[in-house]
Amino acid sequence: RRLCARARRGEETMTRTLINPPALHPAPGFSHAAVDEDAGIAYVSGQLGLRQDFSLAASDLGGQTRAAMENIKVVLDELGADWDDVMRRTIYTLQPTSFVEITAAIEAVQGSDRHPAQTLIGVTGLAIEGTLIEIEVTVALPSRRG
Repeated sequence: RRLCARARRGEETMTRTLINPPALHPAPGFSHAAVDEDAGIAYVSGQLGLRQDFSLAASDLGGQTRAAMENIKVVLDELGADWDDVMRRTIYTLQPTSFVEITAAIEAVQGSDRHPAQTLIGVTGLAIEGTLIEIEVTVALPSRRG
């Protein structure tokens, strides 16, 4: 974790913490998560099905989806959160009509069929060649809820 100085938002300020778990691949030019400490919300960057060494964890959609979700779980653990704390999920994929396969892989990793609000977007490409899916989430941090 790296705590950044209080950032200004108009007349208000916020404390932002950037999260880069060592178990995940390095994040060139971005952080794996940014936390608004005052609001108790974490924004988890889009996760791909990559291993720590930046290699593809699988070549198929189901395998990449599972790996991306496992990477999200690493960030959730770092935040002290779990799947029930995820409020929103956005999925970018080259295979948007394969939502049944995507859903099955997500449920296998999160261990339930309880899904947050979600948008699935078909795209023509992602940042790393060979990747088929990218998943980002927004998390309500449990330590901030009453």
